[in-house]
Amino acid sequence: MALSGWVCLVTGASRGIGKGIALQLSEAGATVYITGRCEKTLNECAAEVTQRGGNCVPVTCDSTKDKDIEELFEKIKLEQHGRLDMLVNNAYAGVQAIFENMGVKFWETDPSIWDSINNTGLRGHYIFSVFASRLMVPQGHGLIVTISSMGGLRYLFNVAYGVGKAACDRLAADMAFELRNRGVVSVSLWPGAVQTEFISKFVMENDEPQGTKMRDVFVNGESTELSGKCIVNLAKDKNLMSLTGKILMTADLALRYGIQDIDGRSVTDYTSLKFLLSQTPYLSWLSLVVPSFVRVPRFVFALTSSRF
Repeated sequence: MALSGWVCLVTGASRGIGKGIALQLSEAGATVYITGRCEKTLNECAAEVTQRGGNCVPVTCDSTKDKDIEELFEKIKLEQHGRLDMLVNNAYAGVQAIFENMGVKFWETDPSIWDSINNTGLRGHYIFSVFASRLMVPQGHGLIVTISSMGGLRYLFNVAYGVGKAACDRLAADMAFELRNRGVVSVSLWPGAVQTEFISKFVMENDEPQGTKMRDVFVNGESTELSGKCIVNLAKDKNLMSLTGKILMTADLALRYGIQDIDGRSVTDYTSLKFLLSQTPYLSWLSLVVPSFVRVPRFVFALTSSRF
Protein backbone atom coordinates (compact mmCIF):
# COMPACT_ATOMS: atom_id res chain seq x y z
CA MET A 1 0.00 0.00 0.00
CA ALA A 2 2.83 2.35 -0.93
CA LEU A 3 0.46 5.04 -2.21
CA SER A 4 -2.07 4.88 0.60
CA GLY A 5 -3.77 8.26 0.93
CA TRP A 6 -2.74 9.42 -2.53
CA VAL A 7 -5.32 10.92 -4.87
CA CYS A 8 -4.60 10.09 -8.52
CA LEU A 9 -6.25 10.84 -11.85
CA VAL A 10 -5.77 8.64 -14.92
CA THR A 11 -7.26 9.82 -18.20
CA GLY A 12 -8.43 7.37 -20.83
CA ALA A 13 -8.64 4.49 -18.37
CA SER A 14 -11.54 2.56 -19.90
CA ARG A 15 -9.11 0.08 -21.42
CA GLY A 16 -5.51 -0.43 -22.47
CA ILE A 17 -2.56 1.19 -20.73
CA GLY A 18 -4.77 3.60 -18.81
CA LYS A 19 -6.77 0.77 -17.30
CA GLY A 20 -3.57 -1.08 -16.40
CA ILE A 21 -2.19 2.03 -14.68
CA ALA A 22 -5.42 2.52 -12.73
CA LEU A 23 -5.34 -1.08 -11.53
CA GLN A 24 -1.77 -0.80 -10.30
CA LEU A 25 -2.25 2.58 -8.61
CA SER A 26 -5.34 1.33 -6.79
CA GLU A 27 -3.53 -1.85 -5.69
CA ALA A 28 -0.88 0.42 -4.20
CA GLY A 29 -3.57 2.06 -2.06
CA ALA A 30 -4.37 5.23 -4.01
CA THR A 31 -7.83 6.62 -4.63
CA VAL A 32 -7.98 6.68 -8.41
CA TYR A 33 -10.25 8.86 -10.53
CA ILE A 34 -10.55 7.43 -14.03
CA THR A 35 -11.94 9.11 -17.13
CA GLY A 36 -13.29 7.92 -20.45
CA ARG A 37 -16.01 8.68 -22.96
CA CYS A 38 -17.76 5.32 -22.76
CA GLU A 39 -19.60 4.87 -19.48
CA LYS A 40 -19.96 1.10 -19.93
CA THR A 41 -16.25 0.29 -20.31
CA LEU A 42 -15.36 2.90 -17.68
CA ASN A 43 -17.61 1.20 -15.15
CA GLU A 44 -16.16 -2.18 -16.10
CA CYS A 45 -12.69 -0.88 -15.24
CA ALA A 46 -13.98 0.55 -11.96
CA ALA A 47 -15.59 -2.80 -11.12
CA GLU A 48 -12.29 -4.59 -11.68
CA VAL A 49 -10.50 -2.10 -9.45
CA THR A 50 -13.10 -2.67 -6.73
CA GLN A 51 -12.82 -6.43 -7.17
CA ARG A 52 -9.11 -6.17 -6.44
CA GLY A 53 -9.88 -4.22 -3.28
CA GLY A 54 -9.06 -0.78 -4.67
CA ASN A 55 -10.85 2.55 -4.51
CA CYS A 56 -11.92 3.93 -7.87
CA VAL A 57 -14.08 6.84 -8.99
CA PRO A 58 -15.21 6.60 -12.65
CA VAL A 59 -16.09 9.90 -14.31
CA THR A 60 -17.43 10.09 -17.86
CA CYS A 61 -15.35 12.82 -19.45
CA ASP A 62 -14.53 13.76 -23.03
CA SER A 63 -10.93 15.01 -23.15
CA THR A 64 -11.77 17.21 -26.14
CA LYS A 65 -14.39 19.16 -24.15
CA ASP A 66 -12.99 21.81 -21.82
CA LYS A 67 -16.21 21.98 -19.82
CA ASP A 68 -16.06 18.25 -19.03
CA ILE A 69 -12.48 18.63 -17.81
CA GLU A 70 -13.26 21.66 -15.68
CA GLU A 71 -16.24 19.92 -14.06
CA LEU A 72 -14.08 16.87 -13.33
CA PHE A 73 -11.53 18.95 -11.44
CA GLU A 74 -14.27 20.74 -9.52
CA LYS A 75 -15.48 17.29 -8.45
CA ILE A 76 -12.00 16.24 -7.31
CA LYS A 77 -11.46 19.55 -5.53
CA LEU A 78 -14.74 19.18 -3.65
CA GLU A 79 -14.47 15.49 -2.80
CA GLN A 80 -10.76 15.47 -1.94
CA HIS A 81 -10.58 18.91 -0.31
CA GLY A 82 -8.35 20.25 -3.05
CA ARG A 83 -5.87 17.38 -2.98
CA LEU A 84 -4.41 15.78 -6.10
CA ASP A 85 -1.09 13.92 -5.96
CA MET A 86 -0.80 12.49 -9.45
CA LEU A 87 -2.08 13.01 -12.98
CA VAL A 88 -1.44 10.46 -15.71
CA ASN A 89 -2.09 11.95 -19.16
CA ASN A 90 -3.01 8.83 -21.12
CA ALA A 91 -6.24 9.52 -23.02
CA TYR A 92 -5.86 8.83 -26.73
CA ALA A 93 -8.40 8.57 -29.54
CA GLY A 94 -6.26 7.99 -32.60
CA VAL A 95 -5.49 4.26 -32.57
CA GLN A 96 -8.26 3.27 -34.98
CA ALA A 97 -7.36 6.08 -37.39
CA ILE A 98 -3.69 5.08 -37.31
CA PHE A 99 -4.34 1.46 -38.23
CA GLU A 100 -6.91 2.37 -40.88
CA ASN A 101 -4.33 4.59 -42.61
CA MET A 102 -1.19 2.48 -42.26
CA GLY A 103 1.15 3.13 -45.19
CA VAL A 104 -0.89 6.06 -46.50
CA LYS A 105 1.10 9.26 -47.04
CA PHE A 106 0.01 12.40 -45.21
CA TRP A 107 -1.06 14.20 -48.40
CA GLU A 108 -3.25 11.22 -49.30
CA THR A 109 -4.91 11.15 -45.89
CA ASP A 110 -7.91 13.21 -44.83
CA PRO A 111 -6.55 16.14 -42.78
CA SER A 112 -9.03 15.29 -40.01
CA ILE A 113 -6.63 12.56 -38.88
CA TRP A 114 -4.70 15.35 -37.15
CA ASP A 115 -7.65 16.04 -34.86
CA SER A 116 -8.33 12.32 -34.33
CA ILE A 117 -4.79 11.83 -33.09
CA ASN A 118 -3.91 15.10 -31.37
CA ASN A 119 -7.06 16.69 -29.97
CA THR A 120 -7.42 14.13 -27.20
CA GLY A 121 -3.80 13.00 -27.07
CA LEU A 122 -2.08 16.39 -26.96
CA ARG A 123 -4.43 19.33 -26.47
CA GLY A 124 -6.33 17.35 -23.85
CA HIS A 125 -3.08 16.58 -22.00
CA TYR A 126 -2.29 20.29 -21.83
CA ILE A 127 -5.72 21.22 -20.46
CA PHE A 128 -5.64 18.44 -17.87
CA SER A 129 -2.15 19.51 -16.81
CA VAL A 130 -3.26 23.12 -16.36
CA PHE A 131 -6.05 22.19 -13.97
CA ALA A 132 -3.97 19.56 -12.18
CA SER A 133 -1.17 22.04 -11.58
CA ARG A 134 -3.65 24.50 -10.07
CA LEU A 135 -4.23 21.92 -7.33
CA MET A 136 -0.65 20.64 -7.04
CA VAL A 137 1.25 23.94 -6.90
CA PRO A 138 -0.52 25.27 -3.76
CA GLN A 139 0.10 21.98 -1.94
CA GLY A 140 3.77 22.01 -2.94
CA HIS A 141 3.99 18.54 -4.46
CA GLY A 142 2.64 16.40 -7.27
CA LEU A 143 3.56 14.15 -10.18
CA ILE A 144 2.41 14.53 -13.80
CA VAL A 145 3.15 11.60 -16.11
CA THR A 146 2.48 12.05 -19.82
CA ILE A 147 2.33 8.82 -21.82
CA SER A 148 4.29 9.18 -25.04
CA SER A 149 6.36 6.90 -27.28
CA MET A 150 9.45 6.44 -29.44
CA GLY A 151 7.43 8.16 -32.15
CA GLY A 152 8.50 11.43 -30.55
CA LEU A 153 12.10 10.71 -31.57
CA ARG A 154 11.84 9.05 -34.97
CA TYR A 155 9.24 8.48 -37.67
CA LEU A 156 6.52 6.03 -36.61
CA PHE A 157 3.09 5.35 -38.17
CA ASN A 158 2.43 8.76 -39.73
CA VAL A 159 3.22 12.46 -39.61
CA ALA A 160 0.43 13.48 -37.21
CA TYR A 161 1.42 10.73 -34.76
CA GLY A 162 5.09 11.70 -34.66
CA VAL A 163 4.41 15.40 -34.30
CA GLY A 164 1.96 14.71 -31.48
CA LYS A 165 4.34 12.48 -29.54
CA ALA A 166 7.26 14.88 -29.96
CA ALA A 167 4.97 17.60 -28.63
CA CYS A 168 4.01 15.42 -25.64
CA ASP A 169 7.68 15.03 -24.76
CA ARG A 170 8.21 18.77 -25.09
CA LEU A 171 5.07 19.43 -23.03
CA ALA A 172 6.42 17.31 -20.18
CA ALA A 173 9.85 18.97 -20.36
CA ASP A 174 8.62 22.56 -20.51
CA MET A 175 6.07 22.02 -17.73
CA ALA A 176 8.89 20.62 -15.61
CA PHE A 177 10.89 23.80 -16.21
CA GLU A 178 8.12 25.97 -14.78
CA LEU A 179 7.05 23.54 -12.03
CA ARG A 180 10.49 22.56 -10.70
CA ASN A 181 10.60 25.23 -7.99
CA ARG A 182 7.03 24.41 -6.93
CA GLY A 183 7.73 20.81 -5.93
CA VAL A 184 5.81 19.30 -8.84
CA VAL A 185 7.48 16.72 -11.09
CA SER A 186 6.63 16.29 -14.78
CA VAL A 187 7.95 13.39 -16.87
CA SER A 188 7.25 11.71 -20.17
CA LEU A 189 6.90 7.91 -20.14
CA TRP A 190 7.61 5.70 -23.14
CA PRO A 191 6.11 2.21 -22.83
CA GLY A 192 7.47 -0.45 -25.18
CA ALA A 193 5.23 -2.52 -27.45
CA VAL A 194 2.11 -3.09 -25.34
CA GLN A 195 -0.40 -5.90 -25.78
CA THR A 196 -3.55 -3.81 -25.46
CA GLU A 197 -7.00 -5.16 -26.23
CA PHE A 198 -6.88 -3.45 -29.63
CA ILE A 199 -3.49 -4.99 -30.47
CA SER A 200 -4.66 -8.43 -29.39
CA LYS A 201 -7.69 -8.21 -31.65
CA PHE A 202 -6.35 -6.47 -34.74
CA VAL A 203 -2.67 -7.47 -34.73
CA MET A 204 -2.10 -10.69 -32.84
CA GLU A 205 -5.15 -12.35 -34.44
CA ASN A 206 -4.38 -10.96 -37.91
CA ASP A 207 -3.36 -13.82 -40.22
CA GLU A 208 -2.58 -11.59 -43.19
CA PRO A 209 1.06 -11.88 -44.42
CA GLN A 210 1.63 -8.14 -44.02
CA GLY A 211 0.72 -8.44 -40.36
CA THR A 212 3.56 -10.86 -39.55
CA LYS A 213 6.17 -8.19 -38.90
CA MET A 214 3.80 -6.28 -36.63
CA ARG A 215 2.97 -9.45 -34.70
CA ASP A 216 6.67 -10.12 -34.16
CA VAL A 217 6.97 -6.73 -32.47
CA PHE A 218 4.12 -7.37 -30.05
CA VAL A 219 4.47 -11.11 -29.37
CA ASN A 220 6.74 -10.42 -26.39
CA GLY A 221 5.15 -7.07 -25.66
CA GLU A 222 4.46 -5.56 -22.28
CA SER A 223 1.21 -6.09 -20.42
CA THR A 224 -1.05 -3.08 -19.99
CA GLU A 225 -0.19 -3.05 -16.27
CA LEU A 226 3.60 -2.77 -16.58
CA SER A 227 3.45 1.01 -17.03
CA GLY A 228 1.39 1.15 -13.85
CA LYS A 229 3.98 -0.85 -11.93
CA CYS A 230 6.66 1.54 -13.18
CA ILE A 231 4.66 4.61 -12.16
CA VAL A 232 4.00 3.26 -8.66
CA ASN A 233 7.73 2.74 -8.11
CA LEU A 234 8.53 6.09 -9.69
CA ALA A 235 6.15 7.85 -7.31
CA LYS A 236 7.97 6.32 -4.33
CA ASP A 237 11.44 7.31 -5.58
CA LYS A 238 13.15 9.58 -3.03
CA ASN A 239 15.14 11.17 -5.87
CA LEU A 240 12.07 11.78 -8.02
CA MET A 241 12.79 15.48 -8.56
CA SER A 242 16.09 14.59 -10.22
CA LEU A 243 14.07 12.95 -13.01
CA THR A 244 11.73 15.85 -13.73
CA GLY A 245 11.60 16.93 -17.36
CA LYS A 246 13.08 13.68 -18.59
CA ILE A 247 11.85 11.02 -20.97
CA LEU A 248 11.65 7.73 -19.07
CA MET A 249 11.30 4.31 -20.67
CA THR A 250 9.47 1.44 -19.00
CA ALA A 251 12.48 -0.77 -19.76
CA ASP A 252 14.76 1.66 -17.89
CA LEU A 253 12.42 1.92 -14.91
CA ALA A 254 12.02 -1.85 -14.78
CA LEU A 255 15.80 -2.13 -14.51
CA ARG A 256 16.07 0.75 -12.03
CA TYR A 257 13.46 -0.70 -9.67
CA GLY A 258 13.89 -4.42 -10.33
CA ILE A 259 10.44 -4.79 -11.89
CA GLN A 260 9.09 -7.78 -13.78
CA ASP A 261 5.85 -7.83 -15.75
CA ILE A 262 2.69 -9.09 -14.04
CA ASP A 263 3.18 -12.61 -15.46
CA GLY A 264 6.76 -12.79 -14.18
CA ARG A 265 8.39 -12.12 -17.55
CA SER A 266 11.45 -9.92 -17.81
CA VAL A 267 10.79 -6.63 -19.57
CA THR A 268 12.15 -6.42 -23.11
CA ASP A 269 14.90 -3.82 -23.26
CA TYR A 270 14.57 -2.19 -26.66
CA THR A 271 17.78 -0.25 -26.08
CA SER A 272 20.02 -3.26 -25.42
CA LEU A 273 22.60 -3.95 -28.10
CA LYS A 274 21.54 -7.59 -28.10
CA PHE A 275 17.94 -6.71 -28.98
CA LEU A 276 18.90 -4.13 -31.63
CA LEU A 277 21.24 -6.60 -33.34
CA SER A 278 18.53 -9.28 -33.31
CA GLN A 279 16.31 -6.90 -35.29
CA THR A 280 19.00 -6.03 -37.85
CA PRO A 281 19.25 -8.12 -41.04
CA TYR A 282 22.65 -9.75 -41.57
CA LEU A 283 23.73 -8.85 -38.02
CA SER A 284 21.21 -10.87 -36.03
CA TRP A 285 23.77 -13.65 -35.49
CA LEU A 286 25.83 -11.23 -33.38
CA SER A 287 23.01 -11.05 -30.85
CA LEU A 288 23.86 -14.61 -29.85
CA VAL A 289 27.25 -13.56 -28.50
CA VAL A 290 26.53 -10.06 -27.15
CA PRO A 291 25.68 -9.94 -23.40
CA SER A 292 22.17 -8.67 -22.63
CA PHE A 293 23.47 -6.05 -20.18
CA VAL A 294 25.25 -4.06 -22.91
CA ARG A 295 23.00 -1.09 -23.62
CA VAL A 296 23.16 1.72 -26.16
CA PRO A 297 23.63 5.10 -24.38
CA ARG A 298 20.57 7.33 -24.63
CA PHE A 299 22.49 10.19 -26.20
CA VAL A 300 23.18 7.96 -29.20
CA PHE A 301 19.45 7.77 -29.96
CA ALA A 302 19.24 11.56 -29.70
CA LEU A 303 22.20 11.99 -32.03
CA THR A 304 20.71 9.72 -34.68
CA SER A 305 17.68 11.99 -34.87
CA SER A 306 19.58 15.28 -34.67
CA ARG A 307 18.43 17.94 -37.14
CA PHE A 308 21.74 19.81 -36.89
